[in-house]
Amino acid sequence: MIRWFIVVFLGLVLISGAMPWLRRLGLGRLPGDLVFRFRGREWSVPLTSTLLLSLIFSLLARWV
Repeated sequence: MIRWFIVVFLGLVLISGAMPWLRRLGLGRLPGDLVFRFRGREWSVPLTSTLLLSLIFSLLARWV
């Protein structure tokens, strides 16, 4: 179970680090992506972007 926590933590770190780059591509600003500002920090929940990336990667996986 601890391995899953480590994997999820590392995934969140990678996504957080890649958010500025992904925003330049337009991801994270789609309708359905939520952005909260709390205590001077900005928290984003990219629901639509996650679904879009998942669809793209699953199509690529089936194609390859």
